Amino acid sequence: MAKIREKLYITVPSLFRCPISMDVMQSPVSLCTGVTYDRTSIQRWLDSGHDTCPATMQVLPSKDFIPNLTLHRLIRLWLLSAEPPSPDSSADNLHSLLRQIQTADDDLAGTLSKIAEFATTSGENRRKLAYFPGFDAAIVRALARCSSRIDASENAIYLLDSVLRENGNPEKIRRLIFDARQQCFDSMIFLLRNGSTKSKIETVRVLEFLACDFQSSKSIAETQGLLSSVTGFLKDGEEELRDAVLLFLGVVSVTRSAKVELVNCGVVELVSKFLRECSSAKTAERCLRVLAVLATCAEGREAMAAEPSCAVAVVERVTKAAKAAAEDAVVVLWSLCCLSGNVKVRDDVAKRNGVAVILLVMQRGWEEHVRSMCVDLIKVLKGACKNNGLGLELGTYDTKTTHIKPC
Repeated sequence: MAKIREKLYITVPSLFRCPISMDVMQSPVSLCTGVTYDRTSIQRWLDSGHDTCPATMQVLPSKDFIPNLTLHRLIRLWLLSAEPPSPDSSADNLHSLLRQIQTADDDLAGTLSKIAEFATTSGENRRKLAYFPGFDAAIVRALARCSSRIDASENAIYLLDSVLRENGNPEKIRRLIFDARQQCFDSMIFLLRNGSTKSKIETVRVLEFLACDFQSSKSIAETQGLLSSVTGFLKDGEEELRDAVLLFLGVVSVTRSAKVELVNCGVVELVSKFLRECSSAKTAERCLRVLAVLATCAEGREAMAAEPSCAVAVVERVTKAAKAAAEDAVVVLWSLCCLSGNVKVRDDVAKRNGVAVILLVMQRGWEEHVRSMCVDLIKVLKGACKNNGLGLELGTYDTKTTHIKPC
């Protein structure tokens, strides 16, 4: 086993790896905090709206990069001296490890650990695994077998997430997981409850990948204990985990029962708070998607109307949001002001210059159903303005808009 491990991969010095991607750095640059990253990875981090150093979480007074030429030279020397295994040898060793996954139950954790270490070495290794014959089936079987073993489960979900991020056989992996649905979902719930933050993020990403259509999303949402475990991370999870959960909730909540469960878990209050306070455009857009989904059920609309910051936060975000997120914002406002006819929400939106905001939004190119919702909103908000924000009863607005199907 030790010989196989030596032949399979080369151990990369930790200082040569980017703290974000964990790959060998191609162009190391340092921030003002002194931490060095690969230029591509840190640029992507900053472009997504972050203003902190990922490693230290310090706010960056300057986002300038300083090329780390010394480290760059050391990495080049190391690359020249390191002798990678031949393709034939690497393939033979992978085949050997895959056979051990299928047969050696006692040392499953150790075998998965060796493959995971190979995967963390470089993006090229992860791509090799993603397209290696039989690897996807072996990892799904491994995940199904380790529902109570934390080390094995964490390595299995890491490898599965890595394969999916490299777009390796996605349809086959979905089919394999749903064929072993009970065992695989038991392992994933075990990780959501007991795993590291990294493993929880990977598990949520895999679940979001699986929720590709109505039936898959329904099946996931109906898994006992899954939604409650995931929504708990909105309260105390770190930023990357929270963002993964928001993306997942936006795609998995396709049934009325799932939406009601999320409302009962306090998701509306939490998401409204994130929307009001977050500085990341990506997080704000995911918040708007979740609210738009929950606005299609009466319980969701009631919870949003009862949350003082919800509608106001949506109004403040709509003009800055990307087109898809702006449509989600319009859906939320239309659902509260027109479909529910909540007078207090109308007044709150009107006081936030809601008419001007919606008129500005209408200047973007929209399909007819979105324009129709905007027209409805302008009419009811003008009515609220005429009442001088006193919240006088206007009655439920009679609309012809059919884009939203309330449940």
